[in-house]
Amino acid sequence: MQRPSYGQPPPPTSPPLHHPVPQHVSTVPQLRSPPPPALQSQQGGYGNPYQPQVPQGSGATGSAFGAYGNLMNDQTAQMGFQVGQTALKHGQEYMEQNFNRYVNVSALKHYFNVSNGYVVNKLFLVLFPWRHKPWSRKQAIGPNGQEGWFLPPREDLNSPDMYIPVMAFVTYILLSTLLAGLRGAFQPELLGYTATTAFAIVFFEIMGLKLGCYLLSISNESQLLDLVAYSGYKFVGIIVVLVVSEIMNGGEGTGGWAGWTIFGYTFLANAFFLLRSLKYVLLPENSTDNSRGAMHTVARSQKNRRTQFLFLYSYVVQFIFMWALSRP
Repeated sequence: MQRPSYGQPPPPTSPPLHHPVPQHVSTVPQLRSPPPPALQSQQGGYGNPYQPQVPQGSGATGSAFGAYGNLMNDQTAQMGFQVGQTALKHGQEYMEQNFNRYVNVSALKHYFNVSNGYVVNKLFLVLFPWRHKPWSRKQAIGPNGQEGWFLPPREDLNSPDMYIPVMAFVTYILLSTLLAGLRGAFQPELLGYTATTAFAIVFFEIMGLKLGCYLLSISNESQLLDLVAYSGYKFVGIIVVLVVSEIMNGGEGTGGWAGWTIFGYTFLANAFFLLRSLKYVLLPENSTDNSRGAMHTVARSQKNRRTQFLFLYSYVVQFIFMWALSRP
């Protein structure tokens, strides 16, 4: 075999190339881009040609919600919204009118107009009422120079409020169940039982006061709300009895000499507080008597009966209710 020489130049012509011939011929479809939309071509923009076109005048609502976007622009829908708003407004007015038949909302707001300083001073007054003076309530001066309405609790310490009685009522319920749990005697129904008992006692107390006021011909514009407020101050003393007795008796409840001592003091303090505070409610001064003959005698006899009723309520009734509420 003769070995070729690599130093010689290549021949002037090269052999032809042979390309492989495919055995299975496949056709590739030709992909063509869709023509640009007419709207975009008129505006001269370069937006996405595949995005669906938004009809003119539909706005952003129609593009966001589709066929439901025109609902807000529909006159029928707007009329329906107006009718609904009108019906809701009349419904609120109807509820307020019917609710005001039983509870005067504007007068009730007066009893919650308190401040932090008033709450602290009022709690101190309920627990230590012995040297407090005066007990008369302050009144605002009207346009004609005469005394008008009573000042709110924020401005008058002797004014009754609803904030302390409501908070004391809720605290008493939670504290009673908490102490029962610490003694290992907690049950799920104890919370409802305690709340029902406390509410029933307050309810019967107010009904008894209203009955006594009716029999003694005692009338006052804010009499009911005042009686509700004063009937709730007893829970302040009961809370003190429960806490101090639980600490001093080592978790044995309000029994023993320590419990009875604390109970006796809080009972006397609450009775003295009610005796002084309810004087303007149950013993109002009669300034409209035109004659001073028989009217003076009847007023004196009524005043004696009202004084006896006030003493009976402040000491006897309060002792029974406070004892029942302070029992474990």
